[in-house]
Amino acid sequence: MKMEDAMEPAGRSCRGEETETVIVYFETKLGRKEEKLISRPTFIRDFQIRHLIACIPFTAIVLLEICCKASSARVTMALVLHASNINRNGFKPRIAAFYSGVTVELAKNFEMGVSNQTPKFLKMNPLGKIPLLETPDGPIFESNAIARYVTRLKNDNPLYGSSLIEYAHIEQWMDFAATEIDSNIARWLYPRMGDGPYLPLAEEAGISALKRALGALNTHLTSNTYLVGHSVTLADIIMTCNLYLGFLRVMTKSFTSEFPHVERYFWTMVNQPNFHKVMGEVKQTESVFPVLSAKKPSQPKEPAKPKTKNEPKKEAKEPANSKAKDADEEEEAPKPKPKNPLDLLPPSKMVLDEWKRLYSNTKTNFREVAIKGFWDMYDPEGYSLWFCDYKYNDENTVSFVTLNKVGGFLQRMDLARKYAFGKMLVIGSEPPFKVKGLWLFRGQEIPQFVMEECYDMELYEWTKVDISNEAQKERVSQMIEDQEPFEGEALLDAKCFK
Repeated sequence: MKMEDAMEPAGRSCRGEETETVIVYFETKLGRKEEKLISRPTFIRDFQIRHLIACIPFTAIVLLEICCKASSARVTMALVLHASNINRNGFKPRIAAFYSGVTVELAKNFEMGVSNQTPKFLKMNPLGKIPLLETPDGPIFESNAIARYVTRLKNDNPLYGSSLIEYAHIEQWMDFAATEIDSNIARWLYPRMGDGPYLPLAEEAGISALKRALGALNTHLTSNTYLVGHSVTLADIIMTCNLYLGFLRVMTKSFTSEFPHVERYFWTMVNQPNFHKVMGEVKQTESVFPVLSAKKPSQPKEPAKPKTKNEPKKEAKEPANSKAKDADEEEEAPKPKPKNPLDLLPPSKMVLDEWKRLYSNTKTNFREVAIKGFWDMYDPEGYSLWFCDYKYNDENTVSFVTLNKVGGFLQRMDLARKYAFGKMLVIGSEPPFKVKGLWLFRGQEIPQFVMEECYDMELYEWTKVDISNEAQKERVSQMIEDQEPFEGEALLDAKCFK
């Protein structure tokens, strides 16, 4: 509000514990009644009403002095934040507190799943969620609300910008961080962690929405170091904390490289001193968080029935079929785990682990060392080679989604690691991308248990390699070697299963 909009105010002086402050009540020309707590020198300089101070009754001054001390105490006393020290939503108010000069203490001995389920905590937040801030005026939950409260404890806090339009833009980017960034990272990560059913199509939709949001953010950051203005604001704190989990768990370098200005922004923010004090060293994940296999719920044991005093004694004589009945009721001894049919095949002269070691350790002269070594080791009687081609390449229009499909396939092939070696190529410099692969399997057919348990297998056309055909044999060598260009096209990526 501009000073010229204010009519003559009424002021009252009161002395806080450390600095003298004044509570000012005034009405603007627009008819709004407002109240403000300011320093005495500012009061005298801006309003020039020293003569009014002497007109205030002593009792009013005493009452206002008590009010002023209470306000001062609310600003200076420590606030207690219930959250673990690694909770990324708890980072928000803690970082804001450092910028605002406000003391926020973490609740002592906080233990997730225990501390937040006590009657005292549930009285403050019935959902039992963190973070939660205890203040002299009552508890606050929801991380953005807590961060706003902490920020507003400092008058004219630059974290809220220097004008009305900057304030609006800060709120705009905070909403964007919540609805477009945080929610879509959650759609990608949480089902993989077991929090809800994992549905590949739903994941792809979430990733596509996240990519769209990051694209918009990347465009804005092309010409801006910060989200709003020329220094850190609350919008930057919220955005960085919401991006944090993505960088930590699912957003690999190959994913974020499409958004170079977002990368620059994130690493600039997390290395700011006030961010670093709270977040520590931040490292980007090297792989997407794997899908956790669902565990079958264990069957609860039936409680033993208590014996009653009046229960009649069992007769010594047992029925003729009692022994048979007891035998039926006894728990069966655990049966030995059946051997994999591939373990029953005749021994092969090819030792798969030796080939995998040769592949991994060959850094130079790959064709002369590794490829030659493969054909020297290869046993066509004990193993078979297979080409695979993805059936739906026309759908591969987004690079990182295509790469995630291949990565997920390799993760689900883990059950065959003892019996297989594979190479998967993502081909093309622009969409739609082609996915082709080469697999070495123990035995003469693709293992049945792989076909049954890995649903990705049916998404590919499988062709057995004829090693008597020199063209097919050369194609095998090229795929193992990641030769580029491959069949006249650039390689987007090459992944190995070993």
